[in-house]
Amino acid sequence: MLIRILAFVCALATAAPAMAESLLPKFLAEVPAGQLVAGADAYGPPQTDPNVAPVLKAGETVAWVFNTSDFVSTTGYSGKPIHTLVAIDADAHVVGAALVKHSEPIVLIGIPDAKMKATVAGYVGLDLVAEAQSGGTAHELDIISGATVTVMVIDDSIVRAGLKVARALGLGGLAATSENQAPQFELNPDATAPADWMTMEGDGTLRRLSLDVGQINAAFAAMNDPRAAARALTEAPETTFIEMQAALVSHPAIAAAILGDAEAANVKTWLEPGDHAIAVVGRGLYSFKGSGYVRGGIFDRIVLIQDDISVRFRDRMHKRISGLAPEDAPQFTEADLFKIPADTGFDPTKPFRIQLLVQREVGAIEKVFTTFDLGYQLPPQYLRSIAPPPVAATDIAIPEENAAQQMLWKRIWTEKTPQIVITGGLLMLLTLVFFFQSLATRNARAFFWFRMGFLTFVLVFLGWYANAQLSVVNLMALFGALVNGFSWQAFLLDPLTFLLWFAVAAALLFWGRGAYCGWLCPFGALQEITNRIARALHVPQWTLPWGLHERLWPIKYMIFLGLFGVSLMSIEQAEHLAEVEPFKTAIILKFVRAWPFVAYAVALLMAGLFVERFYCRYLCPLGAALAIPARMRMFDWLKRYKECGNPCQSCANQCPVQAIHPTGEINPNECVNCLHCQVLYQSKTICPVVIKKMKRREAVGDAVPRDLTGHPNHLKPQPAE
Repeated sequence: MLIRILAFVCALATAAPAMAESLLPKFLAEVPAGQLVAGADAYGPPQTDPNVAPVLKAGETVAWVFNTSDFVSTTGYSGKPIHTLVAIDADAHVVGAALVKHSEPIVLIGIPDAKMKATVAGYVGLDLVAEAQSGGTAHELDIISGATVTVMVIDDSIVRAGLKVARALGLGGLAATSENQAPQFELNPDATAPADWMTMEGDGTLRRLSLDVGQINAAFAAMNDPRAAARALTEAPETTFIEMQAALVSHPAIAAAILGDAEAANVKTWLEPGDHAIAVVGRGLYSFKGSGYVRGGIFDRIVLIQDDISVRFRDRMHKRISGLAPEDAPQFTEADLFKIPADTGFDPTKPFRIQLLVQREVGAIEKVFTTFDLGYQLPPQYLRSIAPPPVAATDIAIPEENAAQQMLWKRIWTEKTPQIVITGGLLMLLTLVFFFQSLATRNARAFFWFRMGFLTFVLVFLGWYANAQLSVVNLMALFGALVNGFSWQAFLLDPLTFLLWFAVAAALLFWGRGAYCGWLCPFGALQEITNRIARALHVPQWTLPWGLHERLWPIKYMIFLGLFGVSLMSIEQAEHLAEVEPFKTAIILKFVRAWPFVAYAVALLMAGLFVERFYCRYLCPLGAALAIPARMRMFDWLKRYKECGNPCQSCANQCPVQAIHPTGEINPNECVNCLHCQVLYQSKTICPVVIKKMKRREAVGDAVPRDLTGHPNHLKPQPAE
């Protein structure tokens, strides 16, 4: 039974199977050919190598359509792919582009979906041949203020995926190049680097991008937006806007020369096999880091580009540089290391560039953008040539994206070690509380403040910081996983979700649904904390009549079954209906969302001020789903007296969620294991049974004869022999 439950719950944890079959046929059924490509009337049968489909006009192929996520990583802020349909013609021109599916939270914050789709449609006319010749910079990037990273991911995926398809099909004269036909190089570990900064600048070990205020003002003045020119910088034209320098420090000699031997050793330890790293330093009026990474975890002002590869740096790929080793190193205001993961396909022996995004405010919330490139080519003294290995005709190449999936989860677990340790400690602490609940609940006041502190930590750390909020969407995604094949790789991509679902599986056997619903659910914690604040402010509490309360219970089960039924027909529609859960609004997006969603979440919290855990009691489909197997628990941990329910009603009257029947039985489907009944079970002032026992002991004690000192006579010291 344990193995079955663990397998079932593990399947719930993944929101989508990794490396599932292409979604292209599904998206083609949703977007008519004429809507994607002007004049087209149908699609031809999809192909599998590559994953494309012909776009037909009067039976003739006029273009080829593909989903960008089939060819490159399109992961955005949400951690989920941004799916875009793109059609290209025989000349490698984009003739159609449509945003078909995304889960970007940034787009939900005041940015209409129509605006995003219009931006994607603006890629019609893009010349991929010119992009191949320019390294992806032949077009202007039309960024939407407030969705910078999302637009950059879409732009990157359209260009990179378009080039891959064009080369695979030989469109526009583009053709895939064979790696084995050209000389190959590798890093030469025996190479040495100069010890001084100036020499490294001179021989190309360090490369520089230097821009002054005059150049920046000229760049924005050349744009077709008079607002940008009107807000020109007022500093002297020769003032340094930014001086940015970079070097490839995954080469040991360069790392030692720039960072020093000790820090170079730390970099070597930081990098996994196949990883690389660059050092970026800067000074001037403009920061190459900005502050966006603090809010969203992504450095949105720089991106590394190499051919069809682009690497966008996240906070987990970043380390600060504490000091530079060369004595003649300039004084920089920023110095940072950025990791280039092995699964990106980056080749340190080939040229690459670091693209700097420069922004200028033109309104209260509007900005315009332009880009500048810092080109880098590792000098030849750091390289050595190697003979390419022969490729057997029977060799089968592993797709780059598949290899990336195989390595990604291990790196994520390593990078999230602190969060994993904290969450593991939290689960261990809760386990000890449940196992030793009599000891934990002995002091009512101490246990109350412990519980409030625990719930606050769950809300802030698991909820608002780590976004580890489980959802009924996980349950609905189970069926997609069963159809397309369950993948442990996808499941392991989110360590905290893994740990929580494992904890839920164990809790269902030992304690039922209450371990999660009552202790580990961030939204449940938010409800209880706000209710406690309301009680402190003397907000009246409403206790619903038992008959009405019992009839409201089934609502959450009906909601869950309804979502379950819809998911059998359309998982996407079920995900939209799952907005009945306020988790995304209150926990994931922290109430920064369109007002109807915020109003709904606030209304539920307001109801919870008067009826504690109102949403948990009557509306939560996740709680209903976890309650269904709750009766399979193997133990009854909550202690009861035979007098509970008849005649005593203390626990039933004080149960925060009214999970105790008037006859005294605890309903495991509704109990959230808050342990308040166990506090009352030992209360010397509330529980009649305990009070009666105490009085009986006192009566027995009073009946024992005592001497003048107050000691019982049978304990009076005897004289010595």
